[in-house]
This record gives sequence, C-alpha cells and structure tokens, in this order.
Amino acid sequence: MEVHERIMETAFNLFRQFGTRSITMDDIAEKMGISKKTLYAHFTDKDDLVFQTISGFIMQIHKECHADKQRSADAIEEMFLVMEMIDNRLRNINPVIIHDLQKFHAKAYQVFLDYQQNDLVAMVRQNLERGREDGLYRPDIDIRILTNYRVNSCMLCFQPAAFPGEHDMNKVQRVLLENFLYGVASLKGYKLIEKYKLVSQNI
Repeated sequence: MEVHERIMETAFNLFRQFGTRSITMDDIAEKMGISKKTLYAHFTDKDDLVFQTISGFIMQIHKECHADKQRSADAIEEMFLVMEMIDNRLRNINPVIIHDLQKFHAKAYQVFLDYQQNDLVAMVRQNLERGREDGLYRPDIDIRILTNYRVNSCMLCFQPAAFPGEHDMNKVQRVLLENFLYGVASLKGYKLIEKYKLVSQNI
C-alpha cells in the first residue's frame, strides 16, 4: 500500500475512534512511525487530511451501495445488503466525528452533506420506486415523503442522545430499517422481509 493510502487509513481509524478534534498530526505520525515532514509531503495540513480521508470513505460507501444494488435480487434484499455493509463500515465509530466535521472542517462536512442530500436521497428513492414497480412495496406509498424520512432516520446513528440508554447504534439502525420496510411492504414484500431477516440473523 502506498504511503498516501496508509496515512489515510491510519488517520481514519483514529478519527473514527476519537473524532477529528482530539487527533493531531503528531498523533498520526507517531502511530505510523513516520515524521511529520512525511505527512506534510502528502497533505497540506490536517484539514486537507480530514477532507481527503472523509471523501475517500464516503466514495467507498457509495461504490459498495451501488454494488449491493446490482447484486440484489429485489429492492428488499438491496436494503438488507446495504444495511449489512453499513453495519460493518460504521461499527464502533464515534458519533462525535460528525460534530467535529461540522465545527472544525467545513469542507469535509460539506462532502458528507452532499452525499446525504444527493446520493443517499437518490438511492432511497430508486429503491422505493423499484420495490413499488415489483409489487413488493404498496402502490400508494408517498415516495417523496418516505425518501426524506428514510434518509433522516439513517442519520440517527450519529445522534445517540436520541436513544438514551441504547449503546448499540447499529442495532438501532437495524430496528429502524425493519420497521420502515414493514411500513412500506405489500403482503408479497412482507414475506420477503421475513425471509431476509432469517438470512441476516444466520450470517
């Protein structure tokens, strides 16, 4: 792996655990056993490192969501595959990272917002349209409202205060997804939800 990529990987692992504010360039250099001069040969400053790291992570999420869509047999399986991927990608991530981006790294935070408001919105809308066309979702669902509802519920994993006493935010996401699917599913879709739940529980 090239030095640039190794720096980004190391930095992201630190950011995901502790947020961006508490991690310095000295911390990253020490963790990697390299000099700060090497860091600054690849990144202008910490803000540039945060921006590239977050951009790379979001790009990877987007690629994997697209791959899950392509290999899924139907809209409901797509939702379960994406949730499994997100579960793995965001496991043990510290929610403070979003607060840090918003307050200290405007450019990186804008990348996050752009993904949420454009790519994620498009993905959810297309999934609802796919499920409705295939008869797995009810024909009377309001796609615009439910798209916004689902996108905003996806962001709740970064707001643990909304679920006092619950420490497993991935569990929260799974519960919210299942209830969302039950709410939009037709009878045919309901049976598929039960099927994919059993599969995911046995993985």
